[in-house]
Amino acid sequence: MKTARQLLAQKGNQTLSVEISASVYDALLTMAEHDVGALLVMNKGKLAGIFSERDYARSVILKGLSSKQTSITEVMSAKVITVSPDQTVEDCMNLMTDKRIRHLPVLDQGKLIGVLSIGDLVKETIAYQRFLIEQLEKYIQS
Repeated sequence: MKTARQLLAQKGNQTLSVEISASVYDALLTMAEHDVGALLVMNKGKLAGIFSERDYARSVILKGLSSKQTSITEVMSAKVITVSPDQTVEDCMNLMTDKRIRHLPVLDQGKLIGVLSIGDLVKETIAYQRFLIEQLEKYIQS
């Protein structure tokens, strides 16, 4: 099974983020522009948090806050679960399932090198299972 590093090399390591000084409204504009459900929050090039649609719904909408007046730091998840590039897709999938998260930043010696989504991991898991099935069929036919 592939590692997080291999999966990032395959899919690309573009990350979308906002600076820690951004408002929730700024983050929502970026999310809408790129059609994504979460953004990393950066502070001088370092990962400071993650902001998702779930954070918005629970921390802004339900509390009656204004998106334009609320700082991203007030609603972001500051305790970000990350993985190393050498962790397997299976490790990442298990972690996401256990922690009920949908995005995993990948850090290499503290430096952000990409983000994996649950969709990335599901797609890779399906591809790996198809590969195994094809190999078993070839083995049986020979």
